[in-house]
Amino acid sequence: MSFTVLIDGPSGAGKTTLANLMGRALGMGVVHLDDFYPGWGGLAEGARMVAEDVLRPRDPGYWRWDWKHDRHGEWVALDPAADLIVEGVGALTGASLRAARARGSVVAIRVVAPAGVRKRRALARDPGFAPYWDMWAAQEARLGAGADADVTVTLMRG
Repeated sequence: MSFTVLIDGPSGAGKTTLANLMGRALGMGVVHLDDFYPGWGGLAEGARMVAEDVLRPRDPGYWRWDWKHDRHGEWVALDPAADLIVEGVGALTGASLRAARARGSVVAIRVVAPAGVRKRRALARDPGFAPYWDMWAAQEARLGAGADADVTVTLMRG
């Protein structure tokens, strides 16, 4: 049985930073949904892929998204027995929580921050995100908060 950490929250909240810190501290691999969302309109599809591809019991993995060419890139295979952190908008849904529980123990974390802080962080990290910010936020709203988290972390600094 393995241990899974699901880290979700809106764009720019600090999910990637938290996941990377936890991964280094705990010696766990980190899967970033940003690596496989199928384009700027693919938030719901990326969330689905967590449960059906990343956390599946046999031959888990994902198709890396080639953002430059707007298409699937190479397959990234994952060890089904490895402890894993999965982070990104849509990482924590009812389906992903069930899939993670089937692997073993799970901790679900939601990371939040004020909207202005989130936008500043996101655009500082990726200036190319600016034209897509509103479209992405609308997808986040449609997806909703997902499943309940065990822990909510509020990151205030930007």
